[in-house]
Amino acid sequence: MATSAATLDRASHVDTHEMSFIRKYVFSTDHKIIGIQFLLMSFVFLLFGGLMAMMIRWQLGFPDRPLPAGQLLPETMAPGGFILPEFYNSLVTMHGTIMVFFAIMPLLVGVFGNFLIPLKIGAPDMAFPRLNMASFWIAMPAGILMMAGFFVEGGHAAAGWTVYAPLSASAEWTGVGAGQQIWLLSIAILGLASILGATNYITTVVNLRAPGMTWFRMPLSIWALFITAILVLLAIPILSGAAIMLFFDQTIGTHFFDFTDGGQPILWQHLFWYFGHPEVYILILPAMGMVSDIIANGSRKPVFGYYSMVYALIAIAFLGWVVWGHHMFQSGMNPTLGMTFMISTMLIAVPSAIKVFNWMGTMWRGNLHFHVPMLHAVAFVAMFVIGGLSGVFMASSPVDIYIHDTYFIVAHIHYVLFGGSLFAIFAAVSYWYPKMFGRMMNATWGKVHFWLTFVFYNLTFFPMHNLGVFGHMRRIYDPSQYEFLQPLAPLNRFITISALLLMVSQVPFALNFIISWFTGEKAPDNPWKANGLEWTTPSPAPHGNFPDVPTVYRGPYEYSSPLVEEDFLLQTRRLPSDPEPAASAGQ
Repeated sequence: MATSAATLDRASHVDTHEMSFIRKYVFSTDHKIIGIQFLLMSFVFLLFGGLMAMMIRWQLGFPDRPLPAGQLLPETMAPGGFILPEFYNSLVTMHGTIMVFFAIMPLLVGVFGNFLIPLKIGAPDMAFPRLNMASFWIAMPAGILMMAGFFVEGGHAAAGWTVYAPLSASAEWTGVGAGQQIWLLSIAILGLASILGATNYITTVVNLRAPGMTWFRMPLSIWALFITAILVLLAIPILSGAAIMLFFDQTIGTHFFDFTDGGQPILWQHLFWYFGHPEVYILILPAMGMVSDIIANGSRKPVFGYYSMVYALIAIAFLGWVVWGHHMFQSGMNPTLGMTFMISTMLIAVPSAIKVFNWMGTMWRGNLHFHVPMLHAVAFVAMFVIGGLSGVFMASSPVDIYIHDTYFIVAHIHYVLFGGSLFAIFAAVSYWYPKMFGRMMNATWGKVHFWLTFVFYNLTFFPMHNLGVFGHMRRIYDPSQYEFLQPLAPLNRFITISALLLMVSQVPFALNFIISWFTGEKAPDNPWKANGLEWTTPSPAPHGNFPDVPTVYRGPYEYSSPLVEEDFLLQTRRLPSDPEPAASAGQ
């Protein structure tokens, strides 16, 4: 059902009476405030996940660190290393869980889905503002519950972030207890928050687009967030249902996954990865969309091949549902079925390559402006290409059998989901920061942060490919106990030192973010001379977004030639030759 311009006009003139601090900034129904709430929550969890990664790396880099004479060991430390093996397993589980579900996913989907969708399509707010508020206040307790698992008797979940059965299915096996059950409850609660948010995004995009904002006038960032919301709505219930089934196995005696009583451990793998591979694209598609907008702005020209970019986003989302089996080549599946998954996995490289080609085409002969968001966006493209190329090796089942569960896989997933998504997050935060807070981040310190992050990121993760080729396994506590891994100890130490420096490199960003919030240069309405509806509003954008319903006369990329800076017109500016806009948002 389409929403008329008159309805939008009435909605835009919302009641702006003074609200209490709690009502305005804590239990807010304003999509922009909710986006900022997700931003602050996600950064806290990103810090926790990063600290866990540093503990993991320290243990791997210095597993046989001798103790000074007379020093006593705390209970959490082992004589031959930094921490006990059981706590190490919990750290591995929690690092992956926190980074995927409570840091990267809410940063890309929760933050920018909330903040950008109404602003970029000309809507006053989300379709369901109270449902939007509920999505945040369900996600926050889920994160607190997840962290609380560290403080229960027996420790936190220790079955890995993929929680494979039978290790996770029965109390007779290691890693099951109150901590594992808390993990499952937290994931199920977070799933509810994600479903509410995705429902809101889809409804808003379908029904609340401004007059003239047809489907193929939408910015690529909105296309990406819209497609991602569909993936979330279809994929998250699968994980939530599987988590509830596993929780029942542990608490009320069901046997879905416990093979000792007739259950099927392989069923958990199918359910998890049927969710898990679409989840990869949930974590990368929003990044692709936002990077497309930023590269177009930094190149001062339209995105090259807009239609092919949209169709590539759709193709990636579709193919993401038919490739989950490449995570299970080692599970004993029929080789014919394995070949099917292998071919479909290789096919998904085609739309990804189209997007990379179009990003390069956008920059080709453009009037390039390497501001801080542009630097991060270009780095995203480079990291995504490296991660994609390493993924081609894993698509081939004979090669994957050798590198499966080695540090080659760790390098690949970090290049795609950390190097890819996090560089896109830095680009998007610095790009839309003026619209969020009305202040400019310091460009000098932004470039310092970028170069430190870019250098130490590659020094940390690229050598992991070498570790994997030499057979270094994932999730091992003490590599010095394996004779064939002992020659790799210097490389492990180099990676650990690089990782610590990478963590320190985030200090300039954190200080820049916080200090600029209070004392940064006041931002103009359109500091990047950008092309989009959000830049027609004041900085920061007011409650209700637009004083009047905007009318869109052209899309953000509807130009026939490369543009110089002064010709980079806004969507709402009309030229005499432009046709009349559509009468309603439903077209």
